[in-house]
Amino acid sequence: MMKNLWRISAIAAVCLLSSPAFAVDCTALGEWDRAAVYVGGMQVKQQCVAYEAAWWTQGKDPATNSGQYLEWRVLGNCSSCGGGSSSSSSSSSSSSSGGGTCPANIAPWSASTVYTGGDQAIYDSAVCRARWWTQGENPAQAEVWSCSDCSGSSSSSSSSSSSSSSSSSSSTSSSSSSSSSSSGGSGQRRYITYASTWNTSIYDLDVNNIPNYITNVNLSFVRPNTNYQRGSYAFDQQVVGFEFVEGATGFSGSNTFSPTESQDLINAIAALEARGTEVWISVGGWSYSQGTQWLSFSAPRIVDLALDLGASGVDIDWESSRSRCNKQDAASFSCTGDAEIENIIVSLHNEINRRGADLGISIAGWSTGAYYVKGTPFEEGKVQWGSPFGGTMYNAVKRHGDKLDFVNLMSYDGGNYYDPREGFAAYRAIYDGPINMGMQIAPEGAGGAVLTLHAPPGVEWNTGFLTGSNNEASSYYNVETMLGYVKNAGQPGDGFMLWQLWKQRVHLPAPAGAATENSAGRYVCLNLPLAGDCNQTIPSLPKL
Repeated sequence: MMKNLWRISAIAAVCLLSSPAFAVDCTALGEWDRAAVYVGGMQVKQQCVAYEAAWWTQGKDPATNSGQYLEWRVLGNCSSCGGGSSSSSSSSSSSSSGGGTCPANIAPWSASTVYTGGDQAIYDSAVCRARWWTQGENPAQAEVWSCSDCSGSSSSSSSSSSSSSSSSSSSTSSSSSSSSSSSGGSGQRRYITYASTWNTSIYDLDVNNIPNYITNVNLSFVRPNTNYQRGSYAFDQQVVGFEFVEGATGFSGSNTFSPTESQDLINAIAALEARGTEVWISVGGWSYSQGTQWLSFSAPRIVDLALDLGASGVDIDWESSRSRCNKQDAASFSCTGDAEIENIIVSLHNEINRRGADLGISIAGWSTGAYYVKGTPFEEGKVQWGSPFGGTMYNAVKRHGDKLDFVNLMSYDGGNYYDPREGFAAYRAIYDGPINMGMQIAPEGAGGAVLTLHAPPGVEWNTGFLTGSNNEASSYYNVETMLGYVKNAGQPGDGFMLWQLWKQRVHLPAPAGAATENSAGRYVCLNLPLAGDCNQTIPSLPKL
């Protein structure tokens, strides 16, 4: 029987419940400033609550980024604002502003109080009920809270339906319900899948072959130096890089798309978009990143291609193995590939804006790409040992994160020593947009780790996190643990990414006991949750 994802261990519960609940003298503390840089140990106040930075941070609101493994630690309520923090069980005076009298036996929400599923608090003349464990997450902003004003009408901080709320508060993998809701707008959860074009056909992109809970399909891969011409519809491998059988290059020569095939590909993308599944083009990938193709990257050509296909965005999958980093502190940290990747992001962003194109930008973040910055929790020795490419995405994401719609974290191919939660936390320290935790269906391309569905006995979403003393992290590389981490320590817009949609079609089948495309996707759909029919499956398609 599956464990409850929102259950925390007895030891962790004792530690969390003992968080500070006393008044703090805030007279010497400055107000939190979004533009200021804070390092570990620095203290601030915000809305009469005192916080202490856990590590380097900038722009992360303490009210929504405090708690275990997050940027800020709650010290307590400021004494000048009415004394110590309230608990969810203490009595408080009634509130009558906003069209109703709030119950006197429910205490006001406090950033320093730990709430578990079902606990209630008063916030802004509303009764708010916690859906799962939370601390320091503002009820007006966080998906964890469901609120109704004190007059009785609903004013939930999330647009999730009642079925979504039910799915959120329990992780029921055996549910027979065919749909769940995700929060709308900026808080929408994504489930992104990379669709390899090799050994596949354009006709595989039928809506019946792709479950409707998949929010994004990234067509992989486009040549960074493509010379694609607007209106040519030459979507073959030689020009664009796609390896669909209709345009693949092989021992017998190069196939080219016929006008009918080009139109059929455009139609397939349009059908997926109309259904609610966005199609993006993914530029680069390992094979197209090992030469000098990125040096000839042409943003205008890439935008031309995306517009002709009817795509929603461009994913930058820059995997240059030439980049090396100095592993110094944040002020002097640099990598030899910084200029290249930063120019790619900036030039693409500028081209999209210049042309007024309705295209998003995402980036594939290397697993250890934000590691090894001296003086942070993620420098070498504080996390599991990583690759020689550690930190290679650090400056690009930190300096240009405002140009990215989200980061697709390649939290795999790092071997059994790599803990995907640490990679996620390292990116979160420098990027406040949505992060999609990556899963790779085994066998992996490198490292040999095997993604499983459920956590081993005794492993929780926060077990063994960031100790720096554990170089065996395979027990944390499972869908259950990663989903628990994203759900508990992530933000409402964080989601998941799958490599890859056709993995068992174009590679060897997954070993016994490993997660599959369908089991992983269904688990995420039910428990994140995602909008759509969680019972839909990816069919077994014949190899081409």
